Amino acid sequence: MSSLPVPPDAAPHRISVVVPVYQGERTLPGLLAEIEAWSAPFETSDGHRAVVSEVLLVHDHGPDGSEDVIRKLAATSHVVRPVWLSRNYGQHAATLAGMASAGGDWIVTMDEDGQHDPASIGDLLDVAMRERASLVYARPTNPPPHGALRNAASRGAKRLTDALTGGRQSRDFQSYRLVLGELGRSVAAYAGSGVYLDVALGWVVGDVATCPVVLRTEDRPSGYRLRTLLSHFWRMVLTSGTRGLRFVSVLGVVFGVLGVLLALFVVVSSLTGGDTPEGWSSTVVAVLLTSGAVLFSLGIVAEYVGVAVNMAMGRPSYLIVSDPADGPLGRGGRGR
Repeated sequence: MSSLPVPPDAAPHRISVVVPVYQGERTLPGLLAEIEAWSAPFETSDGHRAVVSEVLLVHDHGPDGSEDVIRKLAATSHVVRPVWLSRNYGQHAATLAGMASAGGDWIVTMDEDGQHDPASIGDLLDVAMRERASLVYARPTNPPPHGALRNAASRGAKRLTDALTGGRQSRDFQSYRLVLGELGRSVAAYAGSGVYLDVALGWVVGDVATCPVVLRTEDRPSGYRLRTLLSHFWRMVLTSGTRGLRFVSVLGVVFGVLGVLLALFVVVSSLTGGDTPEGWSSTVVAVLLTSGAVLFSLGIVAEYVGVAVNMAMGRPSYLIVSDPADGPLGRGGRGR
């Protein structure tokens, strides 16, 4: 689909860039310098006028000195808007907080570690306009710079999620994305606690497209550990629908059928004079299999109940506060 002609006097597309910050002490200054190059009106390859109108740095209470860097960048840059969270909520919640605070026509989300090239922002916009898409994911043309094992695990997790949810959309999920501003702000306003951001976007967006980009080497080691990655994967499964609960039902049917077949085998074996299983081994195996299936099923159901309880209690996905340095906690004393 070709894009519509661009009027010569059309107002530029205002783009808000959201960067969740956890360990950005070393990488933020360089990343902001690259983004600021697009803070003056520019023209994309397809002739669309655009401008990065603001950069929202969302402080997610990491272990380094990112908060001081954010304050310095806000004091020296006309596009930086700090967003302060009350505590660490995780990357997806921090991204939602930034999207809720954004005011642009479009919202671009990107990581703090330097692997996302801001020069691709114009390409993302061109794809959105060309394909009339309200959400565009960056599609890496080179392997992500995480190592072969993590890349393989990521691909496997996405395929498994698609199998459980009956879709194919998770294969396109990327933290480098462009979304219509009004849709991004709406999702950030209603998304419940623990929701997987890309799943929430999939509930409301229309056409989704991808844009080829080249990922750069990270300027620092990844802050994600195995436990964090597994948590992301599990949250993506839980918030993708109720197919997990259907899997529990299917599992119960499968073990019920196996139980009936085992009973028939014992009866037939007895009638034909065969050796009837009489040892403890078969009994123990059957008990372990069935009890394991029951406990596994109860665990899945409990996870879904936990998600529902958190939402029913009104647990927020994030809480935006003022700069702690400007409040009572920032007042020095003799011991400081």
